[in-house]
Amino acid sequence: MDHALKGGKPENLRCDCLILPVGPDRTLGATAKHLNELAGGQIERALSRGDLGKGAGRTLLLAEPTGLRTPRLLLVQTAKQHMDAADFRKLVRAAAAALVNTGARDAALCLDDIAVTDRDPGWCAAEAVLAVHEETYRFHDYLSEPGETLKVDLASFNIHQSSVARASLNRAIKDAAAIAEGVATARTLGNLPGNVCHPTYLAAEARKLGQGEKRMTVRVLEEKQLQNLGMGAFLSVTAGTEQPAKLIVMEYRGGAQKAKPLVLVGKGITFDTGGISIKPGAGMDEMKFDMCGAASVFGTMKAVVALGLPLNVVALVAAAENMPSGSASRPGDIVKTMSGQTVEILNTDAEGRMVLCDTLTYAERYKPQAVVDVATLTGACVIALGNHASGLFSNDDTLCTELLQAGENSGDRAWRMPLWEDYQQQLRSNFADMANVGGREAGSVTAACFLSRFTRNYRWAHLDVAGSAWLTGAKKGATGRPVRLLVEWLRSHVN
Repeated sequence: MDHALKGGKPENLRCDCLILPVGPDRTLGATAKHLNELAGGQIERALSRGDLGKGAGRTLLLAEPTGLRTPRLLLVQTAKQHMDAADFRKLVRAAAAALVNTGARDAALCLDDIAVTDRDPGWCAAEAVLAVHEETYRFHDYLSEPGETLKVDLASFNIHQSSVARASLNRAIKDAAAIAEGVATARTLGNLPGNVCHPTYLAAEARKLGQGEKRMTVRVLEEKQLQNLGMGAFLSVTAGTEQPAKLIVMEYRGGAQKAKPLVLVGKGITFDTGGISIKPGAGMDEMKFDMCGAASVFGTMKAVVALGLPLNVVALVAAAENMPSGSASRPGDIVKTMSGQTVEILNTDAEGRMVLCDTLTYAERYKPQAVVDVATLTGACVIALGNHASGLFSNDDTLCTELLQAGENSGDRAWRMPLWEDYQQQLRSNFADMANVGGREAGSVTAACFLSRFTRNYRWAHLDVAGSAWLTGAKKGATGRPVRLLVEWLRSHVN
């Protein structure tokens, strides 16, 4: 999708649809009043009749407005005269949803009358671009006929602002488009079926991402190399499948040569049957989404490259498939991790922490500034937080605060969960250094406690995105979260 900043008088804009915010209680800003006069009072009459209705985010499409060069004028109602960030996001999402149904090929959003508390026009423009990309995203690669409801005509979405620093606004629009592409990448990888998106496919996608990019190098560690590294926990997960596991390493060098990198780790279980501890059949199709942590790391790295961030960033993707077979790991098996610690496998469906623990040990070699792992790790996190927030655990208060703030700034929020020593006792084993599960109580916490045993030598945070990475029901599909949070966190480290 193309984007541009448009200046001048809004009535002279040549586009298929002009989006005009109007205030609550039929109040019009200066620009809306001006356009209403040109249209012979058409806007005011529609509002007086109650055509727009009441409530933030309500929309009304006016055809062939008099005095304007656009054939469509889309009115969208704001929450209040001075909106906060959440109000504005609701506004642009509603406008984007209505816009898609108009059949317009190009549109422009007029920001002249918009005021958002503690936010500048660049932020507003970026949020609008991101909202339109989210609303126009479609995944119909495997439909023989997508159908009319899945078609999107919109090819260009522009921002109109009469007077503002053009350079900063243009940059905000460009950056938002790059982030939106990263989110779309994560969504598509998550939505792909397990028979297509397996560890070998992810490795190939990583190589494509690094192709022609001088700042990025990509390596793929095969099972023999994982064995030589002593990654017994990682290999225990992939023992039952014919798909070979991969540890995908993407190293982006945009910062100073000696600057310590920020490391992202993604859980990439491309399909999770639960192994010998097999899951119920109902809903198992959604276990293709068990690699959404890895997908978000891919999407983040795509955005990092496009943004050209002056940072050193390393991405580690633990890609594997968890299947039952005669060679699969059994409950009661004991494996040795790369760290030298041993784990008794009480449940083979707790496989994500097994691939992550060895990958987190591998991350130590980079002497990182900080490590953030992203994983669809526990159903317990879904019960605790639903799909509104990702669960956040950390051994460092400063890092935790950074991530929470990045979530607030991006609208991709997280919520801090406890990581107290009290919970560690639930991981006791009679036969090994630890068990891989700690019982039903506080399941997301004990999973994080398990990972914390492999991250004692650096600053670390864990994002459990089991509830936020995909939606079920009529809107079933990957969300692309937490790409926006991660990109915002990385950008906060740019001086």
